[in-house]
Amino acid sequence: MCAKPSVIEQSAVPLAAALRPGALGEVIGQEQVLAPGGALHEMIAVRHLSSLIFWGPPGCGKTTIAWLLADACGYRFEAISAVFSGVADLRKVFERARENKNLGERTLLFVDEIHRFNRAQQDAFLPYVEDGTITLIGATTENPSFELNGALLSRCRVVVLSRLSENDLAQLLTRAENLTGKILPITDEARAWLLRQADGDGRYLLNMAEMLLNQKTAAPLDVEQLQKMLQKRAPLYDKAQEGHYNLISALHKSVRGSDVNAALYWLARMLAGGEDPEFIARRVVRMAYEDIGMADPNAALQAIAAWQTFERLGSPEGELALAQAVIYLATAPKSVSAYKAFGAAKHAAADTGSLTPPPYAMNAPTKLMKNLGYSDGYIYDPDTPEGFSGLNYFPPAMKRQKFYAPIERGFEREVKKRLDYWDKLRAPAQK
Repeated sequence: MCAKPSVIEQSAVPLAAALRPGALGEVIGQEQVLAPGGALHEMIAVRHLSSLIFWGPPGCGKTTIAWLLADACGYRFEAISAVFSGVADLRKVFERARENKNLGERTLLFVDEIHRFNRAQQDAFLPYVEDGTITLIGATTENPSFELNGALLSRCRVVVLSRLSENDLAQLLTRAENLTGKILPITDEARAWLLRQADGDGRYLLNMAEMLLNQKTAAPLDVEQLQKMLQKRAPLYDKAQEGHYNLISALHKSVRGSDVNAALYWLARMLAGGEDPEFIARRVVRMAYEDIGMADPNAALQAIAAWQTFERLGSPEGELALAQAVIYLATAPKSVSAYKAFGAAKHAAADTGSLTPPPYAMNAPTKLMKNLGYSDGYIYDPDTPEGFSGLNYFPPAMKRQKFYAPIERGFEREVKKRLDYWDKLRAPAQK
C-alpha cells in the first residue's frame, strides 16, 4: 500500500502532493459523502468497498479520497490514467490484481479520467469487476450517464463530489502556510480574490500558493498586482459537454422564471466561458416564442433584432444586444398558450386524417370547381358590419375545437376580449 511522503521528503515534492491528507478524517470538504450517513461512511466502517465512479470537478479530491479509501480498508492501490494507458496496461494491472487475489489480498484500481476510455476499453473492466479481481474506482469530470457504458455503470455506484467551497479553500491555504512556515505575501483583498479565482479547485489553489510562497516581495501584493502575476483563470466550462447544457438551461429557466438578474449572470457566465454567442441568440429567440409568445409578441422582434445586431457587430459590442434581449424577455409577461394551442392542433390534425375543408373555405379558380360548389357561401369578412362573418372553417365532418386559450395577462388580455366578442357573434349561427 502507498505511504505518505515524510516531512523531509515533502520539501522535494509539489505543495499539493506534500499536503495530501494521511487519513480520511483530514480531508477538507466532501462531508456529504464522508460524514456519517454519507455514501462512503458505511463502506469505510465495514472495510469493504463497492466499485465506484467519482464524478466531480477538477481539484475536488477524487484521487486523494480513492487512495485514502484503499489505505483505510486494507486494499492494494493501483492507479492508471485513461489519458496515458491502453489495453496492454490494463492487462498488466489485471494480472497483478489476480496474483493479489490468489494471495488473499484485495486490489483497488483507480482509473483517472475513465471517460477517456472508449466503449470497448470500458468493457474490458466488466469481467474483473464481476469476479472480484478488482474493485474499481473511476474518476471523471463528465456526466457518467453520457460518457460511460451502461453495463459498467450498472456495476458501479456513482458518488458525486462537490467543488470545494471558499471556506474549504481557505483551510487549504492555512495548511499550506503552516506546513511551509510562510505567510502568503498578499493583502486580505488579494487573498479573497485568489480564493474566488480557484473556482473550487484545490489543486489549482495550491499550485498558485506555491508560486506565491516562493516570491520575495517588499510589500504584500494587492489585487491588481496579483492579477498581473497570475493572470485571470478561464472559468470551468466545456461548451461541447454537460456545462454547455447546464448553463443554457439555467439561462432559459431564469428568463422563464422572470429572474432578470440571474438570467444576466448565466448569460455572462456562458460568454466568459467561450460559448458561441449565436447559439445563445438562437436560444433567446426560442424563449421568446416558447415562454412569452402572445403575452408580448414584441419579445420575438427584440430577440431577432438582438441576433441580427450581433451578426453585424460581433463581440464584444454585439453582446450588449443579447443582454438587452435577455432583460426584455425576463421582464416580459409569460404565456405558453400558443405553444399548447399548436401542440393540441397537431394532435387533432394527426387524429382526423384528410378531412375536406368546407366548400366556402376553398378557392374555385376553374369552372369545374365552381360547378362542384367550391367557394359557395363564402362571406368576405371585412365587408360585414362587424368585420366578422362567423363562418366555421373547420371541416364539416369535424366537431369545432378550441385549441387556443389566451391568458388574462399582457397583450393576450386584449386578444381574449376579441375572441370572446367573436364567440358571442358566432353563437347564433351555431344554433
